[in-house]
Amino acid sequence: MKVTILQRDIAWADPATNRELTDQAIDRNPGADIYVLPEMFSTGFCTQPEGIAESNNSDTLKWMQRKAAATNAAIAGSVAVVEDGRYYNRFYFVKPDGEVEHYDKKHLFTYGGEHKRFTAGDRRVVVEFRGVRILLEVCYDLRFPIWARNRGDYDMILYVASWPTPRVEAWSALLVARAIENQCYVAGVNRVGTDPSCEYCGGSVIIDPYGRRIAECERGKECEATAEIDMTALEAFREKFPVLKDSDI
Repeated sequence: MKVTILQRDIAWADPATNRELTDQAIDRNPGADIYVLPEMFSTGFCTQPEGIAESNNSDTLKWMQRKAAATNAAIAGSVAVVEDGRYYNRFYFVKPDGEVEHYDKKHLFTYGGEHKRFTAGDRRVVVEFRGVRILLEVCYDLRFPIWARNRGDYDMILYVASWPTPRVEAWSALLVARAIENQCYVAGVNRVGTDPSCEYCGGSVIIDPYGRRIAECERGKECEATAEIDMTALEAFREKFPVLKDSDI
């Protein structure tokens, strides 16, 4: 399986522009099975979502469905969503046949006030796509290893983020830790650019189960990177070195 990560700048509160530019970035990188976009890729990370969040049947979700069908690939990324009067940081995983699975971010970023407007999810979500089981996680979730603990139910974690520059070394270190401790692939996609509150430098990367960076984006620039997920190698590693069987409850 080929995974392409898209490290993007995000136009503040402008879904139409962000969809158009992301569409072009995907077209420049044909042939992937999954395209992974940053957190709140259509608007930027908005802790005050009134007037910015999109409906649960938004033009952005419809675009994801069209693009998934056109590329015969899954499109993954989070969107600020309003549903029944509540706001969610919703990670969509959209398959080529139009099927949509989603995960609502559990660990809301209290330091930035996300918890004041958004509702936390309470459901851990693993999706299966083309023989790979994928755990969906959003930004601040990365700091909570118990929530991500591999129960033998996934092969790769996707982290989508708006992780500010001053803490980017923590982002990089924790992504490697999650891959090693859970004996899995990890793809972490962070944005670049600025919003009304923060500056972002990216650090998007794909890591193998040994903790090695097998694809990464240059910091501070919009770019894309692609890596192959080798399930045969992963299964052989887990069989030879069965760490997960010795893990704590």
